[in-house]
Amino acid sequence: MARQNYLFTSESVSEGHPDKVCDRISDEIVDLVYREARKAGMDPWQVRVACETLATTNRVVIAGEVRLPDSLCKKDKSGKIIKGADGKPVVNPSKFKSAARKAIRDIGYEQDGFNWKTAKIEVLLHGQSPDIAQGVDSASDKQGSEGAGDQGIMFGYACDETPDLMPAPIYYAHRMLEFLSAARRKGEGDVGKLGPDAKSQVTVRYENGRPAEVDSIVLSTQHLDPKWTSQKVRKVVEPYIRAALGTLPIARDCKWYINPTGAFVVGGPDGDTGLTGRKIIVDTYGGAAPHGGGAFSGKDTTKVDRSAAYAARYIAKNIVAAGLARRCTIQLSYAIGVAHPLSIYVDTHGTGKVAESKLERALAKVMDLTPRGIRTHLNLNRPIFARTSAYGHFGRTPEKDGGFSWEKTDLAKALKAAVK
Repeated sequence: MARQNYLFTSESVSEGHPDKVCDRISDEIVDLVYREARKAGMDPWQVRVACETLATTNRVVIAGEVRLPDSLCKKDKSGKIIKGADGKPVVNPSKFKSAARKAIRDIGYEQDGFNWKTAKIEVLLHGQSPDIAQGVDSASDKQGSEGAGDQGIMFGYACDETPDLMPAPIYYAHRMLEFLSAARRKGEGDVGKLGPDAKSQVTVRYENGRPAEVDSIVLSTQHLDPKWTSQKVRKVVEPYIRAALGTLPIARDCKWYINPTGAFVVGGPDGDTGLTGRKIIVDTYGGAAPHGGGAFSGKDTTKVDRSAAYAARYIAKNIVAAGLARRCTIQLSYAIGVAHPLSIYVDTHGTGKVAESKLERALAKVMDLTPRGIRTHLNLNRPIFARTSAYGHFGRTPEKDGGFSWEKTDLAKALKAAVK
């Protein structure tokens, strides 16, 4: 039997954290390629992006593999696409650099050591390997028109601890930073003097298996006034922390650690080097559920690291939303170039209303879990990914343009019918 009384902690980081700056730039590149492909009349199913970003003091390096629409290729004076020695089109870096600068400006970096205007940006993107492309473009199992972009295992999770069916610690750790970011961007009072870089951590006390109260709160945030003390920062941020926690009680003896080391003036990539894909637990369930190992940002949705992780969350959330379980973990596994998942695993942690094996059989009936099936069902061939790069890929509100489509609960009715 699972433990009923315990402490559990999750952390979050803001959009200005060095790693998140890199995630944002990588996802802006994904969105850029999808937008340009649509404009150029290129089939969005043919988009391929695997983009990694590094950021340090006033320097950004963007590298990876892409399949480009003509508008993102270098051309000679006659308008003919220039090809390299390998026969692949040469990338025109201008639009990629522009996308990166706009992202840095939107995050809010205009400081001496990291500035959207003056940062040196290097673009090292090149064409996708034909060895990878052949497996993705044509599935080896002949049961789907598109193979998985790589082997791997992906997990999805949902529980009924919060309105968005997310674990409480990561849900509230994200909300604290989101509330502060929104106030900073609006320039509300002294919060407008905070910088973009911040981290939070929330420890929740569980009683009888349910979130009961907050046991400790950690928040470190960049501030632009070097004279601010930890006490001053707490006075500024505490109202927003309390608002973010809502009805979840704060323990009388709750431990508060606000900027515990003191001044935090130098932030972002000027203070610490950032890389794409280093915050995968922040991106998912805060450690409350397994993670398959692959990062999401910078990848188009032929990469099952991303699309199948979204599908697994979608399935898990709909199982909980349908009342078929209070907690649910899904695992999907794939092989490169093979369309259909090698395995589907369901664990309802002793909270299920029907057998896990029955749910596993039902999933194959209600959703096509090939890469193409996932992309079609969730409508993923569109520029909706930059917004996922901060405050988690899950537990977000579905948007009118298709953003966060994997957070919908429109599969619940079909799941109920399939397990009858």
